[in-house]
Amino acid sequence: MTKQEIIDNIKRKRSFLCVGLDTDITKIPPHLLQKEDPVFAFNKAIIDATAPYCVAYKPNLAFYESLGVKGMMAFEQTVAYIRNQFPDQFIIADAKRGDIGNTSEMYARSFFEHYKVNAVTVAPYMGEDSVKPWLTCGGWVILLALTSNKGAMDFQLTEDADGLRLFEKVLIKSQEWATDKQMMYVVGATQGVMFREIRKYAPNHFLLVPGVGAQGGSLEEVCKYGMNDQCGLLINSSRAIIYADNTASFAESAGYEARQIQATMERYLAL
Repeated sequence: MTKQEIIDNIKRKRSFLCVGLDTDITKIPPHLLQKEDPVFAFNKAIIDATAPYCVAYKPNLAFYESLGVKGMMAFEQTVAYIRNQFPDQFIIADAKRGDIGNTSEMYARSFFEHYKVNAVTVAPYMGEDSVKPWLTCGGWVILLALTSNKGAMDFQLTEDADGLRLFEKVLIKSQEWATDKQMMYVVGATQGVMFREIRKYAPNHFLLVPGVGAQGGSLEEVCKYGMNDQCGLLINSSRAIIYADNTASFAESAGYEARQIQATMERYLAL
């Protein structure tokens, strides 16, 4: 999927919502546990209910890998279902891979050639040779730039002798490897005004923004400081949508929550 196609979908749907499929088998409605594949049954219902209001889905690999082979089968089925039923959706594998050389190349082939996702989150801290193999496979790379966790202070915000912070060096250096037509950045929603700093170095790149909703990130702040003239944002919400209800009406509740977020996003897009 090209950058222009993502922009066109945002304009058409009046939404820049990404629904995170962080599907925890211990949290899904109990009646689904009787299904042959409870995780896929849950995902399918969530996708059907939320697809009109979002432009992307982001399954988090940890939730599928934790279940072994069955979990990865559910992940594969989920991706295939989105591709077949809702081909306009941008599919992000939230895998946070970060190895180098042949290992990185094998990961890239797995996600882009086998699973056929559109994008993968990648950790940049082993440098160019941990990122380039992903780019040669033709998919989108979404580099971790500035995250919301407490530990971000340990490395990402440290400064060199010239006062340049590590996340800023990542933004600057990585743009030698790819343009905004193949690379995005992860920036945590709770970073607030720091989006202004991100936009100094990456004015045209899309930013994948987790942390709105259950994690306390402010959609208003993200839009105020992070939106550019092409929107430039994919705002992820996971728990606030997919776990809005634990009854037989869980999908309808998820659709309602997604619709509420979309309606708010529509107002920001109109500004």
